[in-house]
Amino acid sequence: MKVKVLSRSHFQYMRETKHDIHKVERNYSPSLHPFETNREYKRALNAVKMDRMFAKPFMGSLDGHSDVVQTLAKHPTRLSTLVSGAANGEIKVWNLCDRKCVKAIAAHNGIVRNICVPLHGQYFFSVDDQTIKQWSFDGFDDTTTDATAVPPMNTLISKTVIHGMDIQRNKPFLITCGEKVDLWEESRTQPLRSYRWGADSVNCIKFNPIETDLCVGAASDRSIQIYDTRKSDPLRKVVLKMRTNNIAWNPMEAFVFTAANEDNDLYTFDMRNLKAALQVHKDHVSAVIDVDYSPTGKEFVSGSYDKTIRIFGVESGRSRDVYHTKRMQRLTAVRWTSDNKYLISASDEMDIRIWKAFASEKLGHKSFREQSAFDYQQKLMDKYANHPEMKRIARHRHVPKHIVQSAKEKRLMIGAEKRKEANRRVHSKPGTIGYESERTKSIISEEK
Repeated sequence: MKVKVLSRSHFQYMRETKHDIHKVERNYSPSLHPFETNREYKRALNAVKMDRMFAKPFMGSLDGHSDVVQTLAKHPTRLSTLVSGAANGEIKVWNLCDRKCVKAIAAHNGIVRNICVPLHGQYFFSVDDQTIKQWSFDGFDDTTTDATAVPPMNTLISKTVIHGMDIQRNKPFLITCGEKVDLWEESRTQPLRSYRWGADSVNCIKFNPIETDLCVGAASDRSIQIYDTRKSDPLRKVVLKMRTNNIAWNPMEAFVFTAANEDNDLYTFDMRNLKAALQVHKDHVSAVIDVDYSPTGKEFVSGSYDKTIRIFGVESGRSRDVYHTKRMQRLTAVRWTSDNKYLISASDEMDIRIWKAFASEKLGHKSFREQSAFDYQQKLMDKYANHPEMKRIARHRHVPKHIVQSAKEKRLMIGAEKRKEANRRVHSKPGTIGYESERTKSIISEEK
């Protein structure tokens, strides 16, 4: 039996305060509103102008390191906890809410290559050239300021040089890369298994957060290699024209990862088909150093040697926003916080910066009417997003002079290459020179 009832939300007819006016019901008949499209377009135009006017992404900075900040790590269960490692071997644990250093550890004698935190978040691992150390999060407070007061819980020594490290999500396994790829168990002093494909070293490696036995690494021979910890040999690899600096897995799609490349671009791949990239993300004008996905899996953030941070959609070839400051130098690490609200960046001038993930978003509590107004404005901007004036205002950004000049030079070089290719095609026998897609142009070969 079906029962039909009438229901309505009290937000639609009740006032928030006694000073508010009563809601007036409207008749939405098109014949009564002949200029509705004109009014909507004008409101959309005002909304996108207001969006750019209130775009102030920079939130603050974390000062305290005395050398270049090399790596950042998020705590999986505490949104306010951040761990950073510097080139002088110092590790700092930060409270992002207070923007204060909770603990400073003189952890290593060399550069801190990477920091990894397991899913339970009780301790973390750090690595330099040959030493992996385990540290506890317990006992950190503002009163303990001695950098040598905390000994490591455990220490693992590698026989080869280590360039990168990652931790498995649901098992006590570590994987390190360098001259070879080693799989470690947290409680054992020797690696369980070693992988090697060729004579070149691997400079970064990342575990898949969903299919946790899979990991992908980037080698100095310009290849991206895929490993399975359940097997004794690597699975496959793809060779690009230039070297990959870092890799990030999509947290929502198990087979998708994005590679930050030396050729100024980022490449999103499906590991099941490495013959072509799913998308090529362009806008940087220098080598891309680091990349990290948002928890929604729809966007990612990248940091480059061109001193800018860019935010890309997974399916978009161009960035939706670019962040920069006058003092920020070359980026070394970027992270997207687990609440999808903030970005964290580390750069050469020993500073850690906090940014809003959405530059014009109002933070803090929003009343029902405020949220309704923001939602309405966003719908209007989405509806008229392809109108020329709307697109011009939404895409316009002020960037540093060196970015403008480098982008201009890059456009000239790409245009020259395209003209050269077109001339070669015109003056060659028909069919001998085909058209090559951007998604396959940078791929040299695939091996299994």
